Amino acid sequence: MAVGPAAYDRWVPTPDEVLDALDPEQREVAASPLGPMCVLAGAGTGKTRAITHRIAYGVLSGAYPAQRVLAVTFTARAAGEMRTRLRALGVPGVQARTFHAAALRQLHYFWPQAIGGAAPQVLPHKAPVVAEAASRLRLEVDRAMIRDLAAEVEWAKVNLLTPATYAAAARRAERSPAGMDPIAVARVIEAYEEAKTARGAIDFEDVLLVTAGILGDREDIARTVRGQYRHFVVDEYQDVNAVQQRLLDLWLGDRRDVCVVGDPDQTIYSFTGASPAHLVGFPNRFRGAPVVRLVRNYRSTPQIVGLANLVVGGGRLQAQAAPGAAPTLTAYPDDPAEAQGVATEIAALVAGGHNPARIAVLFRTNAQSEAFEAALARAGVPYLVRGGERFFARKEVRDAILLMRGAARSDDGAIPLPELVREVVSASGWTPEPPASTGAVRERWESVAALVALAEELVAVVPEARLPDLVRDLDERAAAQHAPTVAGVTLASLHAAKGLEWDVVFLAGCSDGFIPITMAEGPAAIAEERRLLYVGVTRARQQLRVTWAQARTPGASPSRRPSRFLDAAAPVLGEGARSAPKRPRSGAGSGSGSGSGRRVVIRRCSGCQRELTTAAERKVGRCSTCPPTYDEATFEALRTWRSAVAKATKVPAYVVFTDATLTAIAERRPATTSALAEVSGVGARKLSAYGEAVLAVLGGADPDEAAEKIIR
Repeated sequence: MAVGPAAYDRWVPTPDEVLDALDPEQREVAASPLGPMCVLAGAGTGKTRAITHRIAYGVLSGAYPAQRVLAVTFTARAAGEMRTRLRALGVPGVQARTFHAAALRQLHYFWPQAIGGAAPQVLPHKAPVVAEAASRLRLEVDRAMIRDLAAEVEWAKVNLLTPATYAAAARRAERSPAGMDPIAVARVIEAYEEAKTARGAIDFEDVLLVTAGILGDREDIARTVRGQYRHFVVDEYQDVNAVQQRLLDLWLGDRRDVCVVGDPDQTIYSFTGASPAHLVGFPNRFRGAPVVRLVRNYRSTPQIVGLANLVVGGGRLQAQAAPGAAPTLTAYPDDPAEAQGVATEIAALVAGGHNPARIAVLFRTNAQSEAFEAALARAGVPYLVRGGERFFARKEVRDAILLMRGAARSDDGAIPLPELVREVVSASGWTPEPPASTGAVRERWESVAALVALAEELVAVVPEARLPDLVRDLDERAAAQHAPTVAGVTLASLHAAKGLEWDVVFLAGCSDGFIPITMAEGPAAIAEERRLLYVGVTRARQQLRVTWAQARTPGASPSRRPSRFLDAAAPVLGEGARSAPKRPRSGAGSGSGSGSGRRVVIRRCSGCQRELTTAAERKVGRCSTCPPTYDEATFEALRTWRSAVAKATKVPAYVVFTDATLTAIAERRPATTSALAEVSGVGARKLSAYGEAVLAVLGGADPDEAAEKIIR
């Protein structure tokens, strides 16, 4: 019996054959299509296979009709993949949608009945309205602050917070977007809602909130929805937020036919309000619900699986694939050298026959992408940035679909579908052979080639498919933003890579400050950063190459160290993976097991001697649980001075000095300029601008007068 994702049957006509294609744990999931079930599915364990076969078995065995099932996912790509798999299993009528897509469909349908008139338009972006809200409040904000405030609006709404309740919740969560006081952020949220209402629009969170409101207020509408959908499958359940859970509860009513699938080790979206509590607490809520664990990893080699278990700590994945190459660790002297080294390795892989579409470079922040883009371009390697221009928005794609739409009217079946598609798109200048050049020309060719590949895939599943069928499939994909795979090396952040996989993965920038990122404060945030690295590791099927750079720029001091999360992986990656090597090693080196060759200083709390793990803790020299040692009056005087300077110069307070730097100054009470310069966060520029004033305030000067001297 074939098991795992590799054994994918194109058509399974009987229920028994649906079950026969599964391993024992997957079979347990699929064989019980009714009632509640919790599936804890590790990375690469075939969870999509298990739940699609569960749905197919339920439909083919007569447990429920396909039209009564709603499969909920978190990405359009995942929903599209699920629909494709169900169609191949002979179950084409199942609805597979994201939370937002399902809610928007219901909102448009029931809005005239519940509220009257046509449903309002959905804002494509929050930023313009957030900027308008800030302007109404006469706040000076830049683009970065607008992005942070827009994210905070989203966080507040998915956590069911109002402007009145936001400030208290933000303080509990220790949130300070754009360095603003929670009360000020609450006013921005209130002004945002007023500006949005004035435009007669709603945002993406409103789609969920308003739909939930309608279902909660109108029992007749709720009954209609529950009559339509009686059986639910929720993928990536660890990423559900409060409003999504509320909507799911309303869909269910008092029924128990829901199967949830998730992995606590892949919880990486807490910044959006997601919480694994719903997944972990499912067995308590649905008493008697079976809990099935999928631990057989079919995706990655035993070497990669072993590393993943070490990184996450206590991982239980069991590798099923054939052995492969050991993961490697390479240290580079600086960021440009790292990008060039990775590009050189990728160019060699492509020259050796590797498909660039099966190679990815993953990193922590989007800002890291630029260096790799430039290096790959110099190496002549095609690439695409995940999260860039949407596939179906590209001009060449829109033009090709328009041509196919016109040709579909006269398709008489005389020409095989893939051949017909090639003939049609050739009219726009596309050629079967790729252009020799790289860059935009090659990218346009790859986009149209992806449409041709979709025609070949459709015929493989439905041999009788014709051009009108392909056009309908493309329309469905465009509506769901389910883009096909485009040939080229993928560049993506670790968050964007969730749910995807490649033969070869380069995990770049694996140093402290990137992973975990400097902004990660507290044990919970650090733990999530560890899970993020785990997600990156488990994206790799055959080869995993981990890289990091000792410095940002050429010639700079090698101040970085490998990610602390790699310490446990030293048995696999070598001693160079340790963030604090046991003994000094000479030379930066490169290749597997290479390290920085320098002693890493572990900073400890001045009170309890615990290792300081966050940037703020290291800055003040004290952990967050130990009480401050500064004089309260001194600290308040510094805050008053900072506030006066910030107001007069029209900049946020944190631009003058962050809270952490101000705390460090208050605790150390430097008496000279040189002593002040030793405080972390007081660079040469700030020392020149504020040094004398800070020393004056510490010496007892009036903070407002000290600020006035700077302003003059």
